[in-house]
Amino acid sequence: MKTVRISKSLEKALNSQVTLEAFSAQMYLMLACWADENQLDGVKKFMMKHSQEERVHMAKIIEYIQERGGTVVIESVAKPGPKPKNVLQCFELVLKQEIENTTAIYKLVKMSMDEEDWATWNFMQWLVAEQREEEKLALDLLDKAKLAGGAAMTDTARFELNKVIGNTGQDFPIADDVNPLE
Repeated sequence: MKTVRISKSLEKALNSQVTLEAFSAQMYLMLACWADENQLDGVKKFMMKHSQEERVHMAKIIEYIQERGGTVVIESVAKPGPKPKNVLQCFELVLKQEIENTTAIYKLVKMSMDEEDWATWNFMQWLVAEQREEEKLALDLLDKAKLAGGAAMTDTARFELNKVIGNTGQDFPIADDVNPLE
């Protein structure tokens, strides 16, 4: 017997978040390809890892919808915007996308509070914490790009920044430890 323990409105909003996470994964893949085209192997490595992390988020949300008896609807994903012109623009795009994710997640948290769906509210807390980490990381990397000279950085500064980004720690304990994929 299938029992649905989530409202249609939250189910729809969570499905929208699945699509947003998929879009984020695609955007990170686009940025990884751009980095490869521009001989930025460290940036490529960083973007590939983050694309994978977004897919993990997507899978965890799918599993939650199913666990609550809801129906997952997989929608088409919009094409990411134009490629950046430089490293600074690359990390501006990252920050913009992470802020968009955070805004959507906060709306889900508010919806779950308004509906007194404490299970969904509790589930969403890992994403709230995850987004705090993601925004901090995006801001830190954007600051590093600005310190390296921004849009006008020299080849030497670009080379050094690429090394720093390639060596940036990329463990995601919140995403990795919550509701692990089987």
